Amino acid sequence: MSEPKLTAADYPLAEKRPDLVQGQRGKSLDEITLEGLLAGTVTLEDLKITKRALHQQSEIARDAGRSTLAQNFERAADLVEVPQETIMRTYELLRPGRAESKEQLIELATELEKSYGAATMAAFIKEAAEVYDRRGLFRRRY
Repeated sequence: MSEPKLTAADYPLAEKRPDLVQGQRGKSLDEITLEGLLAGTVTLEDLKITKRALHQQSEIARDAGRSTLAQNFERAADLVEVPQETIMRTYELLRPGRAESKEQLIELATELEKSYGAATMAAFIKEAAEVYDRRGLFRRRY
């Protein structure tokens, strides 16, 4: 069954389309309760954002004319399965003056794409590598 087309009118999903909201383990919103948490049937995993939810938010943002926000949601969806330490390393290297070279960013992009399937984020980093190279934003060694 294919996903319904979402529009800005569906925002916020939790209120207007709760039938489409699920946690990482497939629990619906009405299954995520304090009682479930206390009983141990709801875990932190049930509260984590999902790729699906981020793609849904991207679709809504795009419909609302917020293409930059939509792209951010798409990149975030790419990072859901990436370990926190890799995300933090990525963040640090994307700060101007932190990466040593264009090649270092390209290697990072390749790792994200090959190890985690994060093609959208990899393309973003490759684009950043080109811009940093043109603008001289890599760490200078004296």
